[in-house]
Amino acid sequence: MAEPATNISGELTSVERLLKEELARGDRSLRGVAPVLAHMLETSGHSLLSDAIVARVRGMLEHLSRQLLAAERAEVLGSTAHGEGDPPEAVDTLADRLGSDHVVLGHAYVLAMESHLAERLERRASLDPVLSPLLQELIASDQPAIAELAMATLAAQSRFVQSQRRMDMPLAELPAELFLSVMACWESVARGRGRGAVPKGAVERLKRSYDEGASRVGLLSRLVSAMGNGALAALELEHAGLALFASALAAVSRQPRDNAVIACHESQAARLALAFRAAGLDAQAIERQFLLLEPGIRVPEVIGQLAPDRAQAILARSEARVVDLDR
Repeated sequence: MAEPATNISGELTSVERLLKEELARGDRSLRGVAPVLAHMLETSGHSLLSDAIVARVRGMLEHLSRQLLAAERAEVLGSTAHGEGDPPEAVDTLADRLGSDHVVLGHAYVLAMESHLAERLERRASLDPVLSPLLQELIASDQPAIAELAMATLAAQSRFVQSQRRMDMPLAELPAELFLSVMACWESVARGRGRGAVPKGAVERLKRSYDEGASRVGLLSRLVSAMGNGALAALELEHAGLALFASALAAVSRQPRDNAVIACHESQAARLALAFRAAGLDAQAIERQFLLLEPGIRVPEVIGQLAPDRAQAILARSEARVVDLDR
């Protein structure tokens, strides 16, 4: 009986070494994303980029710019217009400055990638990008607080899908640290124009209206938290839908949500396998999820022997952070 145990131990060591190597390769790939996007280079052949992704990221940065310039103009002129009157060069200048911040740029990229993955799952598996079976069950919950939170999440997810189709990025949907980074970029550009700082009233008005908990990602996080141990059900992608799945995977594997989203890309299979194991999924459950996401990738059964805390430790040593790719 000792020999099979030795074989399993040897296989596990080999798989762990392979996962570490693949994760390091994935890290290197991610670190190349921000510089490429920042300069809007030709992207054919880059595994993590496509013309559609680049166009969507550019559209989101320009939409952020128009919102900020409209807030500035409203403060100065008393207008409530939404940026239609802003000179194209002003929009481009601010968008370029936002794109030079790799934290902002990385988050825009992840949103575009999430939308792309959701569209692919809809085509491949008829997975509704807005209303998943699990979200439908939560809306019908006999706990009013959960039902209300699920309804708010549904509305936010619907808005996200529509925004992505328009290549928009509403300021109110930014995570708190991203919101502050965007404010800093805005003020930097205003000073560079030689017109002094952004009007204080415009900044204060935007900050007063901002509520991270009411954003889509905030609502998804609150819903996963409210589910308690039931959040494990959200690790079934086909049942939960990509948005809820990514938030649950991030919470259970203790990593940023943006990292959980990017782990679903085919080039990041090791990151996804480690996240699943860190969340406690066995080999069969991991295999089921890969069949939906990346049917061409085979997961070795011995991965089920990798302790969840060991998988978590390997993930924690990853050099890449999706929203902070080169810092």
